[in-house]
This record gives sequence, structure tokens and C-alpha cells, in this order.
Amino acid sequence: MGTEETTSEHTTKSSTENAPQNVYPSTPTGFLQHNSEVLLPSKEADSEPRQEAYSVFTKREKHIAVFLITFAATFSPLSSFIFFPAINALSVSLNVSVEKINLTVTSYMIVAGLAPAIVGDMADMTGRRNVYLLTMFIYAVANIGLGVQNSWIALFLLRMMQSAGGAATIAMGYGVISDIASPSERGGYVGMVLLGPNIATAIGPILGGGLSEGPGWRWIFWVPAIASGICILLIALFLPETSRSIVGNGSRNISALYRPIFRYDKSRKFTLQPALNGEETTRRNFRIPNPLATLKILASRDSLLITAIYGIYYMNFSCLQGSLSTLFIDIYKFSELKAGLVYLPFGIGSCIGAYCSGKIMNRDYRLTARAHNIVIDTTHGDDLTTFPIEKARFRSIWYSICATGISTAGYGWALQSRSHIAVPLVLQFIIGFAIAITFNASFRYFIYVASP
Repeated sequence: MGTEETTSEHTTKSSTENAPQNVYPSTPTGFLQHNSEVLLPSKEADSEPRQEAYSVFTKREKHIAVFLITFAATFSPLSSFIFFPAINALSVSLNVSVEKINLTVTSYMIVAGLAPAIVGDMADMTGRRNVYLLTMFIYAVANIGLGVQNSWIALFLLRMMQSAGGAATIAMGYGVISDIASPSERGGYVGMVLLGPNIATAIGPILGGGLSEGPGWRWIFWVPAIASGICILLIALFLPETSRSIVGNGSRNISALYRPIFRYDKSRKFTLQPALNGEETTRRNFRIPNPLATLKILASRDSLLITAIYGIYYMNFSCLQGSLSTLFIDIYKFSELKAGLVYLPFGIGSCIGAYCSGKIMNRDYRLTARAHNIVIDTTHGDDLTTFPIEKARFRSIWYSICATGISTAGYGWALQSRSHIAVPLVLQFIIGFAIAITFNASFRYFIYVASP
């Protein structure tokens, strides 16, 4: 009799140890004392298993994290747009043609396209917080170098370094949101994060024009250097690690390397969750980032189509903004400061569009769930394998796509016919508003289809 009980007990223990588990297992209601590395659930907990919350980060922590990643996300578009009104001044100061200065814009955009593939892979391996600190440090150093350089070669190379440091912050920001927010919440948070880059597109040209005419073009690099230094300090002090491969839903006890210097939620209780089959250890081992690995995403038809949509609209966005100041200087004889001011309608439209897109996406998500009789679970997250997420994300995108196409065509005709300045400026506002909604919706769906 005793032998049978022992055999049964051994079989139960063995099956429990070898049973497949989730990477982030649900937290049972009862645990043994924390004197063992592996914590086994009690019998009472086994009888009443409880589903783990998608994220244990508080609203306050989420808002602080979103503020910090929004601040960091402003620097890439800021460095791009603050540069445009100063192109002529740089051409004169460095004694090179405008075409050569425009080459630095091209190099900046090329690196901006490549950097997220490398930095994003690194962030998945080593955590988002530390990669934020590294990239912002690179960005700050590049701006200091740009502020003291006196040659076109130095400008060309340091602009690429500047782009490498700032370009991945937007993509990493979306990653942070996916870490801390359930699917039904993400639309609003993404809208908040997009506000930063869109505000930068509005104030960047004004700063560039004013600084270029006032203290000089070197200050278009000194201002971002100072601001990025402040951002580094705030991230070091307040940004927690959010990568789910490291902290799970935020409840794992992690080393000091991943913790902010100032912990504003000291009441949280951490649990010891060991790596399963070495999976977590493997993820956290450092390897050389492979930018080509991201091309595997394009094997999916949905990913390829979303990338094409995003690419076409980003090309539209880049062409409009890259030519805006020079066209208005040539056609309407504007000064550098006034040329910077003409970016305001697009920037304001983008800010409003980014804010509205978050509200629209959350509303579309609720309407889609209601139409399919699905109850939204904001605590644990919805099962997107059975949720028609493509209908939720693209429910309203068709309006913004049509508005962008019609407004862009009208904008080109308005400039060609040298119409009253109010016409192209109003069309810039509409384009900015519509593109922000298209970017937000397409990128949110892309994150879903590209997720493993």
C-alpha cells in the first residue's frame, strides 16, 4: 500500500515538473515560503488556479513610462526637421552646394531606416531600458560633435551617428507599450507616444529657422544635445525595465541593472519565476544583432502589405517635408524663419491626428468586439487568435487614406499654380492629420502580425 502511494506521488511530481508551461505562468493564490529558488504552488492553489494579469504596472508607472518614451521619441524627427530651415545657412558656412547638404539628409534617412532593425533586436536581447540609455548617449555625443564641426565630411558622418542614436526610439516606444498595455488599451497609449514626434515636426522647423537667423546654425545641434542629456537623466532615474522576456508582466524580481534609480512603487511584491527550459537565459544572452533577421517578417503576406502601405505614406511624408522650406523660399520668397513657420500646419495636424487616432482605434476596437459578441478583458488581455483585429484596426483607415491622396494631389497643384499661400498651408494641415491616423492604424496592426 505504501509502495503504491509512493509511486503515485512520484508520478504526480514528475508529470508536474515535465509538463509544458507558459513563459509567463499564471500566479497561483498560495505559495510556499521564498526560501527555495523554485516556488511550488500549494494544493489549494492547484484547485483554484488564477489567471495572471497581463501587466502589474500601475497606472502611474504606465503614465511615467509613456511620458519618458514619448520624450525620447521626439529626438529623431526633431533632428530631421530642425535641420531643414538651416540648409542654406550651412551651405554658405561650409562653402558647399545645397545639393551636398541635402546628401546629409539622405544619409540621415538611410541610417534611420536601418538602425531600428539593429537596435530593436538588441533591445529584445538585453532589455529596453539599457538600450534607451545607450542610444540616447550616442545621440547626445553626435550632437556635441555636430555643434563643433567645420567640414562637410564631419557633418555627413556625424549626421549618420545622430540618426543611429535617435531613430530607434520610436520603434522601442511601441515595444514598451506592447509590454505594459493590454490590446484594448494600446490604441490610446500609441496616440500619446505619437504626440511627441508630431510636436517635434511642428516646433523643429521654427527652432531651426529662429536659431539659424539668431545665434547661428550650430545651436540646432546644441539644443538637442542639452535636451537629450536631460532625457538620459530622467530615463536613468525613472524608467523601469518592461521587456516581457526579462520582467514578465512586471512581477519578476530582477537585478539592479534593470531597475530605475528612483523606485516610485516600493509596495510591489516580486515573485521568483525561474527560466523554463533555459528559454529566458537564452533570450538574455548577448549576441551580435542581425538586421537581416527582420526581413523574415516580410514572408507574411499581411506584414508585406502593411510595410508597403507604411512605406508609401512615409515616402509621401518625407518628400513633402524635405522640400517644404526650399519650395516656399523659392516660390513665396520667405526668410529662413518664415520657412520654418510653414511647417506648423502639418505639425499641428499631425498632433491632432495622433491624439484622435488613439481615441478612434479604441472606439473601433470596442465596436468590433461588440459586433462579434466578445467581452473585452483589460486586465488579462484579449485572446487575439479569435479576435478579428484587422477589422478593428482598419475600420476607419480608409477615410484617412482617401483624404491623404486627395490633399497631396491638391497640394502639388496649388504650388505649381502659385496659388494663395493659405491653400497649400490648409492642405498641409489635412495631410498631417490624415497621415497620423494612417501611420497609427497600420503600425498597430503590423505589431500584431509581426509578433511571434
